[in-house]
Amino acid sequence: MNRQNFIKKGLLGSGIFASTVSSADILKNDIDEIEPLETLDAENVNFNSDKLENHSVLHKASTRGHADHGWLVSNHTFSFANYHNPERMHFGVLRVLNDDTVAGGRGFGRHPHDNMEIISIPLEGDLEHEDSMGNKAIIRKGDIQVMSAGTGIIHSEYNKNTDQAVKFLQIWVYPNQRNVNPRYDQITLDIAQRQNKFQQILSPNPDDEGVWIHQDAWFSMGHFDKDIETTYQIKQTGNGVYIFVIKGSVTVEGQTLETRDGFGIWDVSEISLKSTSADTEILLMDLSMTLD
Repeated sequence: MNRQNFIKKGLLGSGIFASTVSSADILKNDIDEIEPLETLDAENVNFNSDKLENHSVLHKASTRGHADHGWLVSNHTFSFANYHNPERMHFGVLRVLNDDTVAGGRGFGRHPHDNMEIISIPLEGDLEHEDSMGNKAIIRKGDIQVMSAGTGIIHSEYNKNTDQAVKFLQIWVYPNQRNVNPRYDQITLDIAQRQNKFQQILSPNPDDEGVWIHQDAWFSMGHFDKDIETTYQIKQTGNGVYIFVIKGSVTVEGQTLETRDGFGIWDVSEISLKSTSADTEILLMDLSMTLD
């Protein structure tokens, strides 16, 4: 597959280009390329739950794909760029969950996407965004950024600071509508509202709490003290839940999870969680299991 076909299919994603933060470099797009995979095409992958026991799947942190490009260190829960694992193509409509650390003064140069919902969740530092719609913004911990790539968008993301790394989660979700008008949004949330409970940060509804995307998905984040128990109700029949432990440890339906572990479960109406260490931070993604 040539470069133009990757662009048409929306497969050129963050993690493919690198540049310094100078605007001249970004505009010239003088960058390094990391070859992506043809199998990122949604038409070529299917989630076969019959092969998995107990309607769940565990992804330990140590089993993720790993890439160290010097300026970028990235861990891939699902197949991405040069990491290909046929058993880790997606979880329902969740296609990409990258745990990225970008060195000071470096970043992802201008690159295209289409027909993908792209969410960025900063964990540390300042991430600066520019795109072809004229948006320019900085996102920090407590902010949520979303792009509906739709018919096509070009953007760059880079570390605003030269003296410290920026860490963030980059998430791709397959949309339930193709070729929508491209859209960018970001919000700042009161992280105090997620202490010992889940705070919704994303939904399918523009008028709901958090940002919104073109998909039947609800994301929540929680920050828990040790031994806090909570129950989460699945938002929509047929949805599954994927839990990513940002830090700390938790048990979910009897499964022990530690820092950067991921755990997906489906065919349930609710799940029970208990934090097993202090300062436990969790990202919970309630998602459609059907690829439209």
